Amino acid sequence: MSVLAPSDTRQAAPSAGRLGRAVSRGNLLIGSLLIGLIGAVALLSLVWTPLPPGKLQIVQKLKPPLMQGLLGTDHLGRDVASMLMVGAWNSLSIAVLAVAMGAFAGTLVGVTVAARRGWFEAIMMRANDVIFALPPILSAMMLGALLGTGRRTAIIAIAVFMVPVFARVTASAALQVWSRDYVLAARGAGKGGIRITVDHVLPNIANQIIVQVTIQLGLAILTEAGLSFLGLGMAPPAPTWGRMLADAQTYLGRAPWLAILPGLAIALTVLGFNMLGDGLRDLLDPREKGR
Repeated sequence: MSVLAPSDTRQAAPSAGRLGRAVSRGNLLIGSLLIGLIGAVALLSLVWTPLPPGKLQIVQKLKPPLMQGLLGTDHLGRDVASMLMVGAWNSLSIAVLAVAMGAFAGTLVGVTVAARRGWFEAIMMRANDVIFALPPILSAMMLGALLGTGRRTAIIAIAVFMVPVFARVTASAALQVWSRDYVLAARGAGKGGIRITVDHVLPNIANQIIVQVTIQLGLAILTEAGLSFLGLGMAPPAPTWGRMLADAQTYLGRAPWLAILPGLAIALTVLGFNMLGDGLRDLLDPREKGR
């Protein structure tokens, strides 16, 4: 049996480090390219699409890609490429708004818990546990009964689900900052909890919040697609990727592209956000750099 010499060990560690940095940079680059491309398509749909996404052409229904338009037509003769473009904007806008609301509320709860502790921490964490136990689909169904299905219901349901996620991450990171010497010195100088949170806690946990936002955006895209698939998302005729998948079920044998294309769009978007989040985590988190 051969034994790895100390010099070989020293050479292997830098090689592993270089490989890890290359992988993280690759994730960041590929994720940025995917999200940048999908975001550009979504923005383009606001000013131009090949055809109006709601235009019906019954005589041209179920035409395969390139035979009628770039990506074919659906069961009502609507242009699939146009629907995918507008669906990108609808799906991304819902996900971004929901995650922004959830991140703001969750971060506020997390830093408050870290600053107050005691009974307030116990109550808020138990409330987060209750919210976290309810899947966003179930939350959307309950909200739909109260508010009606639509864009607002989808945003609120996803945002509510995001609050405990960000609250846990923020509270954990903020508690570590509160134990630092410079925070103890600030408290000794007479700074209050709000001032310490704004001056010291939030700047030192911002990187972790940014990474969490990126990762949760991918989950929000999946959740929005699931809600739309069940009819709890945006109301027709506004196209979304999830509703396109739902409409394609009946025609899987005759027109498989109707399911493949929106499914591929969802998969690439989620993959892009996950790779972007992994790359940002390796780039911004000092602990990951050390490893």
